[in-house]
Amino acid sequence: MAGKDTRAAEIVERVRAIPEGFVATYGDLCPQAPRFTGTVLRSNSDSALPWHRVVRADGSLAMGERQRRLLDAEGVPLVGGRVDMRIARLLGPPA
Repeated sequence: MAGKDTRAAEIVERVRAIPEGFVATYGDLCPQAPRFTGTVLRSNSDSALPWHRVVRADGSLAMGERQRRLLDAEGVPLVGGRVDMRIARLLGPPA
């Protein structure tokens, strides 16, 4: 169980490192298990965690309108309801 806790903590720190105006994908944060990233985000209750900066690989939003509003407020470019990944995707793993 300690291994999952360590991996979860690493994902949370990577999410915190995504700068405003940028996004990362679930797979960027945990290439071996992208769905685990979603599990970590769903189970985290820290309201300061910028969960909305994590999107699907195609730029679509898992959390719909609420996520879109938060990203829009940060100036993340959206095209047809998806993040423009050519512009907004953080290249390389977050710190």
